[in-house]
Formats: sequence, structure tokens, C-alpha cells
Amino acid sequence: MAQSIPPGDIAIQPGTKIVFNAPYDDKHTYHIKVTNSSARRIGWAFKTTNMKRLGVDPAAGVLDPKENALIAVSCDAFAYGQEDTNNDRVTIEWTNTPDGAAKQFRREWFQGDGMVRRKNL
Repeated sequence: MAQSIPPGDIAIQPGTKIVFNAPYDDKHTYHIKVTNSSARRIGWAFKTTNMKRLGVDPAAGVLDPKENALIAVSCDAFAYGQEDTNNDRVTIEWTNTPDGAAKQFRREWFQGDGMVRRKNL
């Protein structure tokens, strides 16, 4: 079963962080490319520490081996200096999909006993 094999690597461009520059009274969108570098189909999902300010579209999906997806991460307007942004994080989690599963994302893949990998941006 796929769940007993650890998920392979993914490649993310940019690889370490996203920076939203001023002005902060406008919504900014940054694009991230996620590539499944492994030999197995994976399910992936983005999480954020501040759902009101940070948005991800699409927030989850499925990638076949060597397939990639372009993800839009947006930062809504906010009052700079009046809100704490130091702990804002965007995290991607991914796991192998079960053998024979349809290519449709399912949240329960992350809730079972299969291994889930995670990367913070």
C-alpha cells in the first residue's frame, strides 16, 4: 500500500520564503510553482497561520509524478504597524495517495496513519 512508503520530495519555486512588499493597502498575489519530484502520485494541501490575511488558491490538489501546479498566494490589505505579521506562515503538506485512488483530492489522506511531509515558507 502507498501509505507505508514515505512520500518523495517536491520542488517549490521559490524554495524558502515569500515576501510581500509595500504598499500594504493593496492586495498582493505571489505565484508558487509546486512540482512532484517523486515517482508516486501525491496529494498536497496548503495551510496558513492567518486565514484572514493570507489566501492560497488552489489550497489543495493532486499531482502525478513530475507534474507541477501553479499556486497563487495572496496577502490582503492590512494596516501596517498595527498588526503582527512576524508569525505569518504558509505551509505545504503532502502525502502519497492510496493505490488506485481517483485523481481527486481527499482530506482524509492526511488524517490516517500514512506519513505526511511538511515544508514551511
